[in-house]
Amino acid sequence: MNVMPDHHQPAAPESTAARVALWRALHVEIDHPPHVLDDVIGLKLLAPDPDWRRRGDMDPQFTRPFRASIVARARFIEDLVLEQAGRGVTQYVILGAGLDSFAQRRPERASGLRIFEIDQPGPQAWKRQRLIELGFGVPDWLRFVPVDFEAGGSWHDGLMRAGFDTGKPAIVVSTGVSMYLSKEANAATLRQVAALAPGSTLAMTFLFPLQLADPEVRPGLEMAEKGARASGTPFLSFFTPAEIIALARAAGFVAACHVSAAYLTQRYFAGRSDGLRPPNNAEELLVATTR
Repeated sequence: MNVMPDHHQPAAPESTAARVALWRALHVEIDHPPHVLDDVIGLKLLAPDPDWRRRGDMDPQFTRPFRASIVARARFIEDLVLEQAGRGVTQYVILGAGLDSFAQRRPERASGLRIFEIDQPGPQAWKRQRLIELGFGVPDWLRFVPVDFEAGGSWHDGLMRAGFDTGKPAIVVSTGVSMYLSKEANAATLRQVAALAPGSTLAMTFLFPLQLADPEVRPGLEMAEKGARASGTPFLSFFTPAEIIALARAAGFVAACHVSAAYLTQRYFAGRSDGLRPPNNAEELLVATTR
């Protein structure tokens, strides 16, 4: 993958964020329409080498269930954000935003919100620069909130500095993050979101214990777990739906529910001729609401 040659350039996105963005683009390129999510913005930002599609982690068959899961959760969250906006919620917080592209793909809807993208300083500075270079810009309603988690930075404090209004409800989203945090850190995040204004909503993904995953994806998940451990960012937390719901209720949410892959399949993949669907019992969603 290309990196900018100037050593003064900010650090490029983490490999996991780049992979997710490329899987979104693969969905558009190789899966039959209708596409669950039409997103090639991350591909444009990354501008990878021409042979990126021949990488092992881009193999069309191997990545098929994973890219289905990625676009399913992204589409569900986008629909949830728009639904909440229709109810008058105007603040949208993305924890570990990576190469999220909602602001660029749907500016007509996004501009009615105040969006706070929280991420590590280096990759976020890289994203900001690429958005400017490609002509997307960074409008005032899109707030980049750099937080150095490795140095003990607090996303909540960063939000306050960026103009977040604690008196108004928000929708807070966290995808692909919970497995890298300890259960105690996940509980702390849940408590912080549960303490937001009444009418706030959290949507976060969680990873099932690997032995419960669909057989078709278990080898890929085990490979991902080994790779994460080898790179120094091991998977620390796995949850069953009952466990994550109990954790959310203990954190102070008044309601919490599990959004299963089966539900996402019925909602977004019904009637497809190619059989594309997200795998069961892999990475699924928790949705929880404050009082």
